[in-house]
Amino acid sequence: MATTETQPAVDVGSLNALHWVGIVAALVTAAVHLVLGARFAPSPLGISFVLAGLGFVGGVVLLVIDYRRRAVYAVGIAFTVVQIVLWYVVNFAGGAKSFPADVGTFGAVDKVAQVVLIAVLVALLRR
Repeated sequence: MATTETQPAVDVGSLNALHWVGIVAALVTAAVHLVLGARFAPSPLGISFVLAGLGFVGGVVLLVIDYRRRAVYAVGIAFTVVQIVLWYVVNFAGGAKSFPADVGTFGAVDKVAQVVLIAVLVALLRR
């Protein structure tokens, strides 16, 4: 008896405008993390940035192939909240920088994208 493996199929037809806003936000924060990861490589901080960026890209891929979307939304919320908390702790909790004066361009773009992403994921999860 032969078995056939089915490959995950791209399913963009089921994505609405809210999904696309979330995809753009996730890809923006992924790009910021990957650029920062390249800048800090090969340090542990650089590796953590690359892994975070790949996590956001992975979430987009799972969404596009329609893999357990509700679970992806929930995990995405937690993953993104952790990113924001870690960013704050690493950059401001020790008092080395003053929040919000020392956020920087990358930080501002990244955090706006992450807040938008969280809002989108919460809205999608509540549907």
